[in-house]
Amino acid sequence: MAHPQKKHQARKRFGQNFLHDQGIIRHIVACIRPKADQKIVEIGPGLGAITEHLLATTGHLDVVELDRDLLPHLRISFASYGKNLRIHEADALKFDFASLSTDAELLRIVGNLPYNISTPLIFHLLSYTNLIADMHFMLQKEVVLRLAAGAGTNNYGRLSIMAQYFCRVDSLFEVPPEAFDPRPKVDSAIVRMAPYTELPHTALDFKHFEQLVKSAFSQRRKTLRNNLKGIASDEQLQSLGIDPSIRSERLTVGEFVAISNLLTQTSS
Repeated sequence: MAHPQKKHQARKRFGQNFLHDQGIIRHIVACIRPKADQKIVEIGPGLGAITEHLLATTGHLDVVELDRDLLPHLRISFASYGKNLRIHEADALKFDFASLSTDAELLRIVGNLPYNISTPLIFHLLSYTNLIADMHFMLQKEVVLRLAAGAGTNNYGRLSIMAQYFCRVDSLFEVPPEAFDPRPKVDSAIVRMAPYTELPHTALDFKHFEQLVKSAFSQRRKTLRNNLKGIASDEQLQSLGIDPSIRSERLTVGEFVAISNLLTQTSS
């Protein structure tokens, strides 16, 4: 059992909010469904609330933790696992997740992510989707709504499109502030992101696609025509059956890929 020697003071600069509600913890682990033969990586294990359950099932685990003051807690709490718990003292935003991958098995990523780095960290992880089986994250509810949003809804935007280009995204359940110590000022939610084995829509030039989406949402209230001025003409959009006078949030991932591919082919 994980019983830290003394109470660790949560640090604001690391965005720490430690999960303590055992019912919520069990629900999260039930959603993850860890198995003994899987390569699971936990980002930000904190005091080991979820770590404990993952190790009990898998017998081995990699964790990535930036706060060096937490490392002794983890080493003492899970000393019985010895080298089967590999602790990587690192910033997850800069960590090379490919270093944990083997040809035989895909990574399963788990984490109660600090709210202040959650979006850039997700973008970082999306660059490793060919090595990842799935990801289960505790995030600010607002971020989960954006990740899982469908075209035409208020929460739909750049984050939705980039996540859904690579992954099937499912919002699983909400977590109230009282499940944490200290209590965050926002509601949280659990999201599952499962990378596609075969992309539903493939961009011919991914960097171009990425930049196109960024440009399309540079000013949300403006029309597609205005946001893509100098990038795509009305005629090019209309040739794909897309109305230039609508807002970018109305377009599906597939439609953005179609625009990018048309422009890529035209310029080559």
